[in-house]
Amino acid sequence: MTDASDAGAAVADLRTERLLLRVWTAVEAATVAEGGRLDDWAEDFPDAGDKVIAPLIAAEPAWLGPFGHRLIVERASGLVVGSLGLFWPPADGAVELGYGVAPSRRGRGYAPEAVLALTAHAFTSPAVEAVFAHVEPSNPASVRVLEKAGFVPGGPGAEAGTVRYDAPPPGS
Repeated sequence: MTDASDAGAAVADLRTERLLLRVWTAVEAATVAEGGRLDDWAEDFPDAGDKVIAPLIAAEPAWLGPFGHRLIVERASGLVVGSLGLFWPPADGAVELGYGVAPSRRGRGYAPEAVLALTAHAFTSPAVEAVFAHVEPSNPASVRVLEKAGFVPGGPGAEAGTVRYDAPPPGS
């Protein structure tokens, strides 16, 4: 039986032109949850969203699987510069995606690059028919990330004041 501490070992990394998307390790999640730091993290990683997600990873073992949460590694430097993930498992064929990039690496196009890669990966699962994200319209940078990744507004989000953005289906 595989426990959460080594579940990521069997999960293949996703590669983009400039990024490596690899599963969190239990040690990394615990380090973030405890407020610690590792040497291979950008100076401003983890960000607020990472600090929310990290303690939840231990309670959600599927998030360390092939369709779970991943760290965004800048290939040029080898530093962790953000995270993103799918809130697995899908509900009625739809899975929510979340993302965040450290402030020092924003504006470089890393977030849309990572979102595109993880969205394409999500659609390789037979359980996934739709990928979506919720965003606050008052966060134009996050809206731009989704738009650059091809997502389109799909109506009100699950939380008050948010909008649901839907990924285009594969091949469209």
